[in-house]
Amino acid sequence: MAHEPRTQEDILLDSFLGLQTPEGFRAELIEGEIVVTPPPDGDHEDCIGRVVEQVILHSATRMRFAGNKGLKLSSGGRCPRDHAIPDATFAPADLQVFRGAPPWMPPDGIAMVVEVTSTRPEQDRIAKRHCYARAGIPLYLLIDRTEDRVSLFGLPEDDDYTEVHLAPFGKPLDLPAPFSFALETADF
Repeated sequence: MAHEPRTQEDILLDSFLGLQTPEGFRAELIEGEIVVTPPPDGDHEDCIGRVVEQVILHSATRMRFAGNKGLKLSSGGRCPRDHAIPDATFAPADLQVFRGAPPWMPPDGIAMVVEVTSTRPEQDRIAKRHCYARAGIPLYLLIDRTEDRVSLFGLPEDDDYTEVHLAPFGKPLDLPAPFSFALETADF
């Protein structure tokens, strides 16, 4: 029985999935590049905690949260095998998308992903935004500590989001349904 020749993409994916990263580090496959990042600083984690707290307390729909959940962003097109680990992932509680999910789960049922800029802000601003849009994730919230602002990307279409709402730190940012509340950004 003849085997199909392995493509460069197959080899890259196999290498990525077999990586042994140092404790606390995380590896992602974003637009054909393996990205390894160190553990985040305390301010990064504080931002995530503030978002999670507000979503749990104020969302119109009860949400479940996953921190550092691997998403397999197989959407076809240019980068069909992206594997991203958002800083925070939210899904409606009644969908139970995290229960029994594999380490790399599809983004089905995800309502919003959140990234806080760190060592590679351009990765969050551009590459990950495109990956999340291609996968059809409805909302992408970017807390940009370098730019001192929050960006909410919505209405994914093809390679990008067609809608963006910006708020400088200190100004509230309205989150649409299923969240339906104003995110306070003063403490970011």
